[in-house]
Amino acid sequence: MTKTQTTSKKRVLTGVVVSDKMKDTCTVLVERFVKLPKYEKYVTVTKKYKAHNPGNTKKIGDKVSIEECRPISKDKKFIVIN
Repeated sequence: MTKTQTTSKKRVLTGVVVSDKMKDTCTVLVERFVKLPKYEKYVTVTKKYKAHNPGNTKKIGDKVSIEECRPISKDKKFIVIN
């Protein structure tokens, strides 16, 4: 018998830190460039994610990568990896 291992594909997003006022948390602004099929034009879509930042190492303006993880709190489902 062999065990089968499942590898989960965790989302990795890149963005800019826009807030670091919370303890061990930073808010990251992620921009995506998507095409609207109805109008056949490209638009920039932005979204803010709260990410776990142990020790508050990242400051406002830093470019970071965040990775999906288990829910840490009500809003935090990402962790800063870079």
